[in-house]
Amino acid sequence: MELVDTHTHLYYLYGTAELDAQMQRCFKNGVRYCLLPNVDRESISKVMGTVSAFPDNCYAMMGLHPCDVKEDYRDELDVIEKALTAHKIYGIGEIGIDLHWDQSTLPLQQQAFRIQTGWAKELGLPVSIHCRNAFDELFELLEEVQDGRLTGVLHCFTGDAKQAQRTIDLGLHLGIGGVVTYKNAGLDAVVANLDLRYLVLETDSPYLPPVPHRGKKNESSYLLYIAQKIADLHRISIEEVAAATTENAKRIFSI
Repeated sequence: MELVDTHTHLYYLYGTAELDAQMQRCFKNGVRYCLLPNVDRESISKVMGTVSAFPDNCYAMMGLHPCDVKEDYRDELDVIEKALTAHKIYGIGEIGIDLHWDQSTLPLQQQAFRIQTGWAKELGLPVSIHCRNAFDELFELLEEVQDGRLTGVLHCFTGDAKQAQRTIDLGLHLGIGGVVTYKNAGLDAVVANLDLRYLVLETDSPYLPPVPHRGKKNESSYLLYIAQKIADLHRISIEEVAAATTENAKRIFSI
């Protein structure tokens, strides 16, 4: 069985023994590939260092996280754009809209999103999109920028069935993480009725750990629990979930 974690920040551990320990636990649990979404200019070196340490397993994405979009966001984007040509990149991300922490930066977030989705279309790369408390704003933007060339994943999807279908209609896949294992989240009922063709797996490590590790730091090896939950919801084997979602991830990110 082979699994792909399409969104993990395990590069935060770069330079520590814990990075190697977590990667070994990944291999033990069948998690062979990890996509690493950059968040700002400072994290570029950690992302690329982790890729260098595990070149057959870790793949870089480059983007500016919406929570890091400030008044100087164009300076940040200039640095990140240079990294697109300096390194082998497999996606643009983590980009998106976040209105949980600071709604005042929405206009800046929207412009940063337009710029970065433009990169994705120009380079033929998928996007990894963050959305928190902002489905309406995000969908409006996606309607604006989607010209048939934009592909990728709405990461950490936690919406309802209508929002899932709208995401699919906009040409994107749904990244399903630990929230699907949470008893009262409601995501399980949504995922149970979604075709596996539109799903990929993720942990968003070190955030949002799945049951039975909720309340602790997440890690990519815990992807196994997410795959098992989806298998239970669809009443199929975990091997079938792994095969379908891994095929999707490999196709989307060209790994």
